[in-house]
Amino acid sequence: MEQKVTEKRALALDALRGFAILTMILSGRVPFGVLPGWMYHVQVPPPLHKFDPSIPGISWVDLVFPFFLFSMGAAFPFALTRRREAGDSKLKLTGFMFRRGLLLAFFAVVIQHIRPHTIDPSLPISANLLALLTFGFLFLIFYRYPKSIKRNYQIILKGVGYIGIIMFLYIISYSDGSGFSIKRFDIIILVLSNVAVVGSAIWLITEKNIMLRIGFIAICLAIRLSNSVDGSWINEINKAYTQVASGFHPLYLFNFNFLKYLFIVLPGTIAGEIILQWMNSTDETVKTHDNSKKYIPFAILMFAMILLLLAGMYTRMVMLTTIISAIALSLAYLSVRKTDDSFSKMVLSLFQWGFFWLMLGLLAEPFEGGIKKDVSTMSYYFVTNGLAMFMLIGFSIIIDYLRKAKWVQLLIDNGQNPMLAYAGGTNLLTPIATLLYIEYFLGQMLATPWLGVLKGIILTTLLALAVSFFTKRKIFWRS
Repeated sequence: MEQKVTEKRALALDALRGFAILTMILSGRVPFGVLPGWMYHVQVPPPLHKFDPSIPGISWVDLVFPFFLFSMGAAFPFALTRRREAGDSKLKLTGFMFRRGLLLAFFAVVIQHIRPHTIDPSLPISANLLALLTFGFLFLIFYRYPKSIKRNYQIILKGVGYIGIIMFLYIISYSDGSGFSIKRFDIIILVLSNVAVVGSAIWLITEKNIMLRIGFIAICLAIRLSNSVDGSWINEINKAYTQVASGFHPLYLFNFNFLKYLFIVLPGTIAGEIILQWMNSTDETVKTHDNSKKYIPFAILMFAMILLLLAGMYTRMVMLTTIISAIALSLAYLSVRKTDDSFSKMVLSLFQWGFFWLMLGLLAEPFEGGIKKDVSTMSYYFVTNGLAMFMLIGFSIIIDYLRKAKWVQLLIDNGQNPMLAYAGGTNLLTPIATLLYIEYFLGQMLATPWLGVLKGIILTTLLALAVSFFTKRKIFWRS
C-alpha cells in the first residue's frame, strides 16, 4: 500500500529519541565507581568497572542505546518516503543513504578526536577552547541552512568547516604523542552509520512486504549463529575482512559485527510504518470521551513495564518477571482490543508488536548466559525492542491522546536535534561549564555520590535547554 508523508511530525517518536539521547548523556556524567551497580552498565560493575561478560542483567543505562537505534529505524519510513514523494529516484535514494552513512562515519571519527579529554586532559583551558572551536567547524558542516541563504554561500560556509576540521586533524598532536587515526572513533555513532545504510536499504526492499522484512531478521539470526561457530565459512569471511582492515584502515569504518543491531533497527521500522499509517489516515480524531478510563491507566502500565523489566532482569528473577509480564500484558490487551478510531488501531498495533518482541526476548533469556548488553545477546535485542515500543505508546498517549505535548517538550526538542545534542554534550556543555567554573562550583557543592548524580542531572538539563533553544529557532544539525 502506497504511503504518503504528512507534514506533521511524529512527536512521540521525537520524544523517544530525545529521551534516549539525554539519558545517554546523563549516563556519562554519573559519578564513577561509587554508586550501586544498577547505575552503570551491568557488565562493568563498580567499583573498578572492569568488563566482565559473564554477568547477566541490564540496567537503565543499557536501554539508552537500543532506544536510540529503535527510534532511528522508526524514522526510515518517514525520511525515505518523503524524499521519494519529492521526486527522488531509487538511484538518488541510494546515493542519499550512502552519503548519510559516510557523513555519520565522518562525524564518528571527528567527534572522538575533538573532545576536550582527548585533546589534552592536563591542559583544560586550551583543550576546552579548541573543543569549542572545532564545535564551531562542525556547526558549519552539519547546520541545515535555511533557503534564505544562497546555495553558493552555503557551500563556502561548509567548506570553511571542512577545512578547519581537516587542518585541526592534520596538526593535532595528543599528549601521548599520537595524532590523527581513523581507528579513533566514537563507536556509538559508527554503529549508527553502518546500520543507517544497511537498515534503510532493507526497508526500501521490504517496504510493501513486512514478512520479507521478518525474513531478513531471520537471515541476520542465521548469520549471527554461524559466525559464532569458529571455523565456519561465515566466521572465516569475517576474520579475513578484519585482517584486511588491519592493513587498510578505512575499512574499519564498516564492521560486519555492527550489523547485529539490525535486530533493533528493523523492528523499529515496523513501528515507524504503523505511526505513519495513522498520521496519513483520514480519521485523525482521538475519541477521548469514550477512552478516558482506558488509555491513562494503559499509559501508566507501559512505563511501569519498563521499570518491572529492569528490576526483574537486574535481580535475576527472570521466570517471575516473565509470568507477571505475560499476565499484565494479556489483561492490558483485553482493555484495548476494541478499536473504533485510527488512534486506537495504532496503539493496538504497536502494543501487539511490543508484546511479541518482549515475550520473544524473555523466552530467549537463558540463551547465551542471560540477557546482556555486552556482549549483546538475542534476548537483549528483543526485550529492548518491546520496551521501546511501550515507551513509544506511552509518549503517544501523552502527546496525541491527552494533548499534553508540553509535558515532554524538552524531550521532543532534543529528539528533533539529536546530532547537536550529542556533540553539544562534550564540545559545548563541557567546555562552557569548565571555562565558567560551573563544573567546579557544582562539584564543590554536590560532592557526595548521589549529589553527584544531581550534578549530572543539572548539567544534562542545561544542555537540553540549550538544544531546545536552537530547535525552537529552527537551527538543526543534519547528516
